[in-house]
Formats: sequence, structure tokens, C-alpha cells
Amino acid sequence: MSPVFDCRDEEQLLAGMRRARQAIGRGELIVIPTDTVYGVAADAFSPAAVQRLLDAKGRGRNQPPPVLVAGPSTLNALAESVPEPVQRLVDAFWPGGLTIVLPAQRSLSWDLGETQGTVAVRMPDSRVALELLEETGPLAVSSANLTGKDAALTASDALSMLGDSVTVYLDTGISRDGIASTIIDATSLVARGEDSPEPLVRILREGAITREQLEDVLGDLLERAEQPGDVDPDDVSDGTA
Repeated sequence: MSPVFDCRDEEQLLAGMRRARQAIGRGELIVIPTDTVYGVAADAFSPAAVQRLLDAKGRGRNQPPPVLVAGPSTLNALAESVPEPVQRLVDAFWPGGLTIVLPAQRSLSWDLGETQGTVAVRMPDSRVALELLEETGPLAVSSANLTGKDAALTASDALSMLGDSVTVYLDTGISRDGIASTIIDATSLVARGEDSPEPLVRILREGAITREQLEDVLGDLLERAEQPGDVDPDDVSDGTA
């Protein structure tokens, strides 16, 4: 059975972080705590590892995982550009429960699935996750559950669903917030030509950051509230951490 390291104990934390780094380097999966829910993580730049993540969850390539980063500067390396309103959101809500979708850098050599040239990025507010990300670089991370099941709020929840498909489990107790991140689509803020859509930020999924909080930062740049039936279910990925 895959080991579970209690990261509230300093010795187990050190051992668990070492094993987790090694697992990521081998293209394997790990489970990590975040400030929202537990996530299952893989090297974002290893297509085989990302596919292993999707297979473990029972997801298709049409539901690509977001990418967790150690700091705001990495967003500039992964996204084609970071518009000023997005920078305001980063300043206000990172680290924290906001996942931002932007056009991806075209030069990046990776395969997260059918992203249509975008990347969803978040900086988690979790000591363990951030320390690991500092050493591994960006990780593809989705909530540590089987597709269609509730997100894992504890490492044992994740273990019961994902089992030995994951090499290492890092445990910090019950998730601090237990609410998945809010996902926003800011791709229209990046100029694409005369036929580009109106530059508005769209909420794909409401979660840890509320619409009111987003409105306080974005004002009229935030698209109106969706009405029932407005949202295409394929736009909202299942179980994003």
C-alpha cells in the first residue's frame, strides 16, 4: 500500500517531501494538501504523468487539469500575457482559492489535454504545497477523488478512492476550507484581433472566492451573473482543487 506521511510531524514531513519529489521526478502521482481540498498531482511537463492523473481519476482529455504554481511570477511564464485586471486579481487573491484561465504560452512543450490553447493556473495557500512546488516546479493538480465523487477533504478520503494509483500521500489533517477554488475565464482580456469577444471575465465555477469579492476588484469587467441554462457543463471541469 502507498505510504501516507503525516506532515504535522516534522520528521514525517521531511521524509514525505523527499519521497514526493522523487515520485514526481519519476512521472508518478502524489496527493498533496491544499487550502481548498486535497489534490492529486503530476509533473505538468510530463504528458505521460498527466495522462496517468486523468486515468486515475477516470477523466477524459476534455477535462484537463489546472496547474498549481509556487508564486505569481510563474504565471507570467505559463500564460501568453497577464493583463492588468488579472494582475489585480492575483494581488488580491493569491495565494488562495482563485484559478485563472488565460491563453497559454505557445512555446511551452506540454500536453495537459484538450485545453484549446489555454491554461488554468492557481497559487495555493498551503505551506506544504508551496514548499513542494518551489522544488518541483509547476504541477498539474486536480482534486484527489474519482470523477463524480465528492472531493477529498482528508488524505484518507483520497487513499480510499485512488489507492495505489498514487505513490505518496501527504497528510496535514482535514482540509482547512474544504471549498474548491473559484474558476474564472480571463482569456477575452488578451487581445486577439477585431473579432475578439468583449473583454470580460467570466466565472466558470463559483467556489472559495465569491462573486462579490471579484466584483470589488474587477467592477464592470466581471460578466453578469449566469442564468440557469446559460452555462455549458463542458466548460466546468469536475473536481478542480
